[in-house]
Amino acid sequence: MTTELLRSAMAWIDQDPDQQTRGELARLIEKVEHGNQDALADLTSRFSGRLTFGTAGLRAEIGAGPMRMNRVVVSHAAYGLGQFLLARADGSSLNVVVGFDARHNSDVFARDTAEILAGMGIAAHLFDFHTPTPVLAFAVRHLNADAGVMVTASHNPPADNGYKVYLGGADEGSQIVPPSDEAIHAAIMASHAGHKANAIARSDTIDTLGHEVVDAYREATKATTVGFDSSGRDRLTICYTPMHGVGASVFEGLLDSQGFTSVFPVREQEQPDPDFSTVSFPNPEEPGALDLAQKLAGEVGADIIIAHDPDADRLAIALPRDGEWVNLTGNEVGAILGASIAESARAQGKEGVLGFSVVSSPITHVIAQKNGLRSVETPTGFKWISRLPGLLFGFEEALGYLVNPETVRDKDGISAGLYATCLAASLKSQGKTLWDALDSVRANYGGFASGQVSLRFETPAVAQELMKVVRYAPDAVFEGVEVSSIQDYLTPPEGQPKADLMRYDTTAGDRIIIRPSGTEPKLKVYLDSLRSDQNAASEALRDIETVVRSAMDRLVSQLS
Repeated sequence: MTTELLRSAMAWIDQDPDQQTRGELARLIEKVEHGNQDALADLTSRFSGRLTFGTAGLRAEIGAGPMRMNRVVVSHAAYGLGQFLLARADGSSLNVVVGFDARHNSDVFARDTAEILAGMGIAAHLFDFHTPTPVLAFAVRHLNADAGVMVTASHNPPADNGYKVYLGGADEGSQIVPPSDEAIHAAIMASHAGHKANAIARSDTIDTLGHEVVDAYREATKATTVGFDSSGRDRLTICYTPMHGVGASVFEGLLDSQGFTSVFPVREQEQPDPDFSTVSFPNPEEPGALDLAQKLAGEVGADIIIAHDPDADRLAIALPRDGEWVNLTGNEVGAILGASIAESARAQGKEGVLGFSVVSSPITHVIAQKNGLRSVETPTGFKWISRLPGLLFGFEEALGYLVNPETVRDKDGISAGLYATCLAASLKSQGKTLWDALDSVRANYGGFASGQVSLRFETPAVAQELMKVVRYAPDAVFEGVEVSSIQDYLTPPEGQPKADLMRYDTTAGDRIIIRPSGTEPKLKVYLDSLRSDQNAASEALRDIETVVRSAMDRLVSQLS
């Protein structure tokens, strides 16, 4: 087995165009040949399979080997994508737009992609600077591209990178969904089998995209501010952090253009930094991620903290309360934005849809119904939400919001952040805050409370084993809870795709959803309670969370 492993590693080196990863793998091979067991385990992990290209594209730690992100993997991904596009083009000309964030090797992976697509006769448009994911998603629609590639690992750890694909045409700039992901994966695997990465034809005939696309995105995004009272904007004090990512130049420019004059960026996090040096995990949801922002906000007397994740497709909001800073949950922000957009639509006589993922708060159903709109629950991921016909607003609890579906067909933290600051400024002119907006939602639509139990493991396999236990003995999972129905999304409701997700609805009106993370070795349990008032909803959530934590501890101990 070791001989075959070493042979595969040497063959990988032979096709790798990157001197750094060739050297990395050569050193690892040498250690294995000298009997180093840690090196053998590392090499085995790197060659234990191939990264699967799914609806989230590719995402993994940077390094040599087929289970890591590197120039060999990216080259085959680009060639496979090109083959997929050519197969469905019917001889018509094709064009693809490629963007990248500021992570390690993002620019290299993006250029590899553009050069390989150009070498296949596909017009490649490559940004000449790092840019937020929403700008790339906008560019696919703006340039009428057949596809878009964004090189980013979003809010993953610093060692990771990734590769997201959007499709134009009938897909209208949304992320890929089945069966396109399966067809692209098959083409990528065929490329691995039939080509060496360093032998794939390339061309440097690439169209360079500059700031004109960003300017067009800004102009389109400004439309979300129409209808807001602008009188409070010069008095709203904003603390902003892009979390060492690429959102600052676009978002700060938008704030300035809309009359926000009191904006205080977190200087330690304002410039792109692929090592994310001030945070242990570059996700604004993580404990401690907003510590610097909260410190600055207290010093300047801010009204609101706005935070983006590194590629600026997610938005976090924190507000002051009783001398402390409180992070709003994704469901709370979704309810505030959704109610504002729904009430505006009702006032204008508009029809449309509020979309939200199955793991997000069902308060959206109530908001839509009371405003004469439809609500649609989708599988997790904006690839589904963004495709809803008549969409006015979409959100998922993991800090993803879409307030401008005609501009971008993906979650967009920049436009959502602008909408939220405009709403906050309008409320300030009335002597109110976003806390008042949240209280209004609860007064008008009922109490809602949401929580999560998150379990992290060494490998995704542990989460999968736990899902098997939950799936094959569902009635024995939550002792003492009266469950009215159990839904296994491997046999999903009509009209929805399969998903690795289990849903429990209780007789009391609570909801428990269990699913493994699509990008990390985690299993998440989502909890939701709806009641007539907020106190009752919060109390119900506390009770159900106690039961769930006990059940998860018991199940994990049984596996160990």
